[in-house]
Amino acid sequence: MEPVTRSSLCDARRIILKIGSAVITREDGSGLDQGVLESIAEEVAQLMATGHEVVIVSSGAIALGLQELGQAGPPADMASRQAFAAIGQSHLMRAWREVFQGHDRTVAQVLLTEDDFRNRKRYLNARHAMQAMLSLGAVPVVNENDTVAIEEIKFGDNDRLSGQVAVLLSADVLVMLSVVDGLYDKDPTQDPEAGRIASVERFTPELEALGAHGTSSVGTGGMASKLSAARIAGRSGIPSVVASGRRPGVVQAVLSGADVGTFFGDCADRVTARKHWIAFTLKPGGDIGVDEGAAKALTQRGKSLLPRGIVEVEGVWGVGDAVRIVDPGGVEVARGLSRYSSQDVARIAGKRSDEIVGVIGHWFGDAVIHRDDMVLMGTEGMVDTDQSIPKTS
Repeated sequence: MEPVTRSSLCDARRIILKIGSAVITREDGSGLDQGVLESIAEEVAQLMATGHEVVIVSSGAIALGLQELGQAGPPADMASRQAFAAIGQSHLMRAWREVFQGHDRTVAQVLLTEDDFRNRKRYLNARHAMQAMLSLGAVPVVNENDTVAIEEIKFGDNDRLSGQVAVLLSADVLVMLSVVDGLYDKDPTQDPEAGRIASVERFTPELEALGAHGTSSVGTGGMASKLSAARIAGRSGIPSVVASGRRPGVVQAVLSGADVGTFFGDCADRVTARKHWIAFTLKPGGDIGVDEGAAKALTQRGKSLLPRGIVEVEGVWGVGDAVRIVDPGGVEVARGLSRYSSQDVARIAGKRSDEIVGVIGHWFGDAVIHRDDMVLMGTEGMVDTDQSIPKTS
């Protein structure tokens, strides 16, 4: 398989364009930055005129709701945040509709929760509907459905949502526009000598530390959430770029292969669609703690999880539900579908496989989690064996 490089972006046809709140709102909090919106709409219209398909994942609903009601900052309680999101979402869609009308393009609102990705039927319905929108020449504008999303079904930020949408639609590239020009080797707000990282070859703990910078005053994400989105997309072979949304012509520059922002190419071990679903879509019902021997058997020898290596069970789940597998240090090493309920796992923990029937009276296999139903996780979805240093411009 040919490696994914910046030059390969010239062939990208289906683009997911994630736009953060801080990109499209004014710095003084007085509303949307009309100039930025018009610039983005012009770029998208030009791309569509040359045969590209573009899906926009747009933040900004809560920020606009706060501005509409003259509120200084978001409230802490969920119900009020949902209310502000509902108020602001209509203003956000009206703004996108108006800027695209000038280019004879129609926008379509798409509101999603994480639950839409967990349920296979709803997942396919969402994909088919959005593919139909693209075939009609419309611009889908996606946002999390904050008005109904509770903690259990929230993505948490639109970066992660954009990664899931990229996988949903088998996109060619995910472009995340921020107020900074990519990932830096130091915090650019604190160190004037900070250098932009031009490309990332592997996800490492050192890289995760670089993404720990804070969020903007109007956004919920940050560089850490963009790294998470890049991982999600990368495990399906989709490259990502994080770049400045304030730079004129930034999307065209990215798709021309220019050295802008930070490029994430072949950064992740690719997995099947099913294993991607296990790793990034299903919500784990609990944790299975394993001893050091079992952890090594899973991560180094590719083995299934047998009851003998289990030392602790936390949470409640049924047969077929997703669970996390945690090593003695509390680190999640894998995630998979359990063949036994949490109650049964607790009873057979530490036992040999041939003792299962005698303990619980039934048998669904020697393994609690079979290797085929398991994904190694490492640092939030990536096993890091290559400690290479990212390239710095």
